[in-house]
Amino acid sequence: MVAKEPVPGRVKTRLCPPCTPEEAAQLAEAALADTLTTCCDAGADGVVVALDGRPGAWLPAGVTVVDQGSGSFDQRLARAWEHVGGPALQIGMDTPQVTADLLAASMDQLATVGTDAVLGPAQDGGWWALGLRRADPSLLVGVPTSRADTGSRQLRRLVGSGRRTRLLAILRDVDTWSDVLAVAAGAPGTRFTSAVERVAERVDRPRP
Repeated sequence: MVAKEPVPGRVKTRLCPPCTPEEAAQLAEAALADTLTTCCDAGADGVVVALDGRPGAWLPAGVTVVDQGSGSFDQRLARAWEHVGGPALQIGMDTPQVTADLLAASMDQLATVGTDAVLGPAQDGGWWALGLRRADPSLLVGVPTSRADTGSRQLRRLVGSGRRTRLLAILRDVDTWSDVLAVAAGAPGTRFTSAVERVAERVDRPRP
């Protein structure tokens, strides 16, 4: 998993407004905690988080933490693979609605004979998951991130390298307030949804 320490003013800045920087950080922390817990419940041999920042109370026991390092985001994504080798599934902290069953099924697809890679597209044009049988940082370095064509470019890089690639389910990233509400509605009982409900009481409260 690739993640950023949930510090106000450094995470989920596109949510401000309507959120305050503190509220945006609370949502990010809840999403991070939910996703890490889900990773731990998915049956993987191990969970590694490549972190920008310092671990906090949101980190479950047994999770290995490595430093993301510096550089562009594609370089940091690639560097994370140096610590795991493979086969592995890489995700971020923007899809707190992901379930252990979905992660397990994604890993099963990666293990299917005739499959070298899996890619989970995001609704905004990016990707939420990338699975590789064998780590190869060159598959990520140079692929532009945070763009409407990031997912399609990543898919072309995989296919162009000769990797036999399967697509996973399409998920919605949490980038805007409308994303927040939509994802929370589909993830009842999560820390993220509880945090959203608290913030929404203020954000959506009718003004006098």
